[in-house]
Amino acid sequence: MEIDKCSLMNDKLDLLRRKRSEALAGGGEEKRKKQAVKGKLDAREALVSLVDPESFNEWDRFATHNCHDFGMEEKQVLGDGIVTGYGRIDGRLVYVFSQDSTVFGGSLGERFAQKICKIMDAAVKNGAPVIGINDSGGARIQEGVVSLGGYAEIFWRNTYASGVVPQISIVRGACAGGAVYSPAITDFIIMIEEMSHMFITGPEVIKSVTNETVSFEELGGAKVHSEKSGVAHFKVRTEQEAYLLCRKLMSFIPSNNLETAPQMTPSADNPKRMDPELQTLVPLNPNKPYDVREVIRRIVDTGEFLEVQEAYAENIVIGFARLDGKSVGVVANNPAVLAGTLDMNASTKAARFIRFCDAFNIPLVTFVDVPGFLPGLDQEYGGIIRHGAKLLYAYAEATVPKVTVILRKAYGGAYDVMCSKHIRADANFAWPTAEIAVMGPQGAINIIFKKELESATNTEKRKQELVEEYTEKFASPYVAASRCYLDDIIEPQETRPALISVLATLEGKREQRPPRKHGNIPL
Repeated sequence: MEIDKCSLMNDKLDLLRRKRSEALAGGGEEKRKKQAVKGKLDAREALVSLVDPESFNEWDRFATHNCHDFGMEEKQVLGDGIVTGYGRIDGRLVYVFSQDSTVFGGSLGERFAQKICKIMDAAVKNGAPVIGINDSGGARIQEGVVSLGGYAEIFWRNTYASGVVPQISIVRGACAGGAVYSPAITDFIIMIEEMSHMFITGPEVIKSVTNETVSFEELGGAKVHSEKSGVAHFKVRTEQEAYLLCRKLMSFIPSNNLETAPQMTPSADNPKRMDPELQTLVPLNPNKPYDVREVIRRIVDTGEFLEVQEAYAENIVIGFARLDGKSVGVVANNPAVLAGTLDMNASTKAARFIRFCDAFNIPLVTFVDVPGFLPGLDQEYGGIIRHGAKLLYAYAEATVPKVTVILRKAYGGAYDVMCSKHIRADANFAWPTAEIAVMGPQGAINIIFKKELESATNTEKRKQELVEEYTEKFASPYVAASRCYLDDIIEPQETRPALISVLATLEGKREQRPPRKHGNIPL
């Protein structure tokens, strides 16, 4: 009798092991080899590469599709083309999924969607990030409207989880049709050069409608979405770089909206460190360009700055850094591109980043050097008013600690928009080089003193005198400081210790807003 029990148990264990082995096979050895030749990991290997060693635990590996048409009953694959589960990144819990393009092209069916929804529900319930590795041709045609319903269930959960737990998408293959909308709702998208593609309609459809021939790379490659469309937040060269970058990004953000970001304590950088190079880094000539990234790196801990959307709307710079070991979100005008003006794309880029930081308790540090909004018919027709209002709304709405440093120019409405004291920045500093005015002194005196300049015997000399008078009387940072619009005027080299000191006072910030369902941001 005991022998029979042992035999029965061995049979069951053998079956379990065979099923596990079958689940590991995915779409078959041949398809997996083709992937490997391209330097592409299989779906499970991808997750193992992403999370801490030996921390991945798989869920629903034995799930199978529920389609009975088109001969699908004979094509049962354990796992149904997606690997789901949980693991750890630097010891922190994350829920993950990885789409397997070797199974039905990674297409989404009912069970496939059910598996994703299950881990998303668990992530929200347990306050942990969701990281998805996307490699899908879109909806599974054989399952019809059931597949579309599955997508909608995921989209709903993406929206429900937004601002509750961080959501990160890594695109490592095709992401087509309905498959693109889930990543689009997530907080960050990482794409891989010559491997990732995102598009609503493929090259064939575009050719049939417009008669234009376009490649997958031209249509929706990593370069296109990181430079032109702004869909991608990060572009990397290899798959492994994508996973390393994702881990680095995680180090700056909390696991959920009730926590603060991980802290590097003690900080690897002296909180009282001053950098004399900052004294002369920004040119005194307001029309001379410079790259604001150099200013940022000299101020933050160890010069480490993780820039977001680096190649898109480069006239504004956004990203994560640390000050005294604590994570901050940085927003900065960049005079090296379009003179640092605000345009449609820059406004939207910064607004969404600000709202992410606000949702996840990450303080905002803003560096201002802005001559105004970019003029032009394209901008006006494209809705610069609406897009600029997004940035204004995002700053005004944010209740996290907000600290602003005016480096040089702060002209016109752009002064207000870039986290001024009037839209409730907590602390506002300026360098001695700052000019705060309705417009630049040169333009102002050309309007105000037009007749006097026309009648002057030495126009250029008189113009220079008037510019100096106007700057001292109206544009000087001391004018704003005299009205308490600035909390202090500091030497450039003092910026790092000043920021660290004031952010420490804001750690217990509490701000009440009127009860409401939600505001109506000008989308």
